[in-house]
Amino acid sequence: MAECQAQNKAKLISDVRRRFEAEYVTDKSDKYDLRDVERLQHDDNWVESYLCWRHNVVDETLKMLDESFQWRKEMSVNDLTEASIPRWLLEIGGIYLHGYDKEGNKLFWIRVKYHIKDQKTIMDKKKLIAFWLERYAKRENGKPVTVMFDLSETGINSIDMDFVRFIINCFKVYYPKYLSKMVIFDMPWIMNAAFKIVKSWLGPEAVSLLKFTSKNDVQDYVSVEYLPLHMGGTDPFKYSYPPLVDDDFQTPLCENGPIASEDEASSKEDIESDGKETLETIPNEEQTALLKKVNINEPTFKAEENEKVDSKMKAFKKPLSVFKGPLLHISPAEELYFGSTESEEKKALITLTNVTKNIVAFKVRTTAPEKYRVKPSNSSCDPGASVDIVVSPHGGLTVSAQDRFLIMAAEMEQSSGTGPAELTQFWKEVPRNKVMEHRLRCHIVESIKPTTLTLKHHAFNMSDKTSEELYLQLNRLLESNRKLEDQVQHCIWFQQWLLSLTVVSLAFVISLFYLLYS
Repeated sequence: MAECQAQNKAKLISDVRRRFEAEYVTDKSDKYDLRDVERLQHDDNWVESYLCWRHNVVDETLKMLDESFQWRKEMSVNDLTEASIPRWLLEIGGIYLHGYDKEGNKLFWIRVKYHIKDQKTIMDKKKLIAFWLERYAKRENGKPVTVMFDLSETGINSIDMDFVRFIINCFKVYYPKYLSKMVIFDMPWIMNAAFKIVKSWLGPEAVSLLKFTSKNDVQDYVSVEYLPLHMGGTDPFKYSYPPLVDDDFQTPLCENGPIASEDEASSKEDIESDGKETLETIPNEEQTALLKKVNINEPTFKAEENEKVDSKMKAFKKPLSVFKGPLLHISPAEELYFGSTESEEKKALITLTNVTKNIVAFKVRTTAPEKYRVKPSNSSCDPGASVDIVVSPHGGLTVSAQDRFLIMAAEMEQSSGTGPAELTQFWKEVPRNKVMEHRLRCHIVESIKPTTLTLKHHAFNMSDKTSEELYLQLNRLLESNRKLEDQVQHCIWFQQWLLSLTVVSLAFVISLFYLLYS
């Protein structure tokens, strides 16, 4: 059955390509960007996304491709860069990618209060939407996003139906299958009529993707760690530019270039990050042992060096946030916490947990391979097991908030070996669409901030009991701080309300006396 479905799908994809080339491209090639036409002939996932959205009806798919390709050329989508967008639009923070919903889909934030209807700037705003979606599509190739329409503090001046219709068309025509859901938060009653129109634009198939929420139920779709304070969440994120805020899709350059590809940097990074410190002085057998995973169910390790690493890792407290991917749960979810620049040795911990029934191979890449040591950087994780990865700056180099780490993971066959040679061959052969990717950015913790997430040298000497007590105290302190902030906000609100009531009452009394004596 599965084989038959695959054959039917391949036939449909082939029909779309053949007919689009014959009926649309011939004598009309100037309508499209040739890069899109070429991509259509090679990217099965792209063709399939259009087919699925049109229920595998080839004629409808061709019309959709024609409209989409013309739009891509008009907007110069393939050439959109950061420099194409006015700086003030990037600085205002009205549109950006940040965080994940409960299903692991990226959140695409649209802060409507920052949008003022203006025909002079509408094209630039449309380009900004296209810029982010194209940036995301090139990285994730089919993985959907959840659109967060934040309507809090929105007034009548922000209602722009042309702009809303453009966003709807992006997901209906230009980026099919990329919409997981559209969460509408805190919609004012004045916009009820407007969103009835939006429903008609979406069509019956996509109306179910609209989720109208308030502060009480938005957590049904997004956990508190990725919700801002005004939505009842705990995310301390504050938008700023530059750089682009979305850590998942930045490729900042270093002396050795951007994030290395799978094959280009395997030998260099594995040797530099895993071999300089300890592997030079021990036999080959123990070198292999050091690359093995740290299984939480295994009490001992074969090599003495592994025992030392394990004892150090026990002193590290697990980060508080978790990214729940289809193959691995990764903690922390977004940021690696390092000590302040004044501190001495700084280390950070990444914990990977295999949530599948098969062995998962993983490797870690970085935008600054000359700056960091990662142990292990290329290994595997058994079903249900966890692996702790230690990241440390090399040679006293300074941690930068611009540095990024890329974690790649893919399922292995049960019969596959997990030695260095087998892993190298596995990564050469695994299809790109089978690889899970997750990116982390670096965060420097100042000395006045909580430091239980900072892996300093003295942490290795702390007992498990002491570390656990500090960890619990920190959690209690953070929770108390959060409650105190809520109380302060309530007090401020009450004072403002009381002041307003006093002013109104005073005005009423003065008016009353004036009427009585006049």
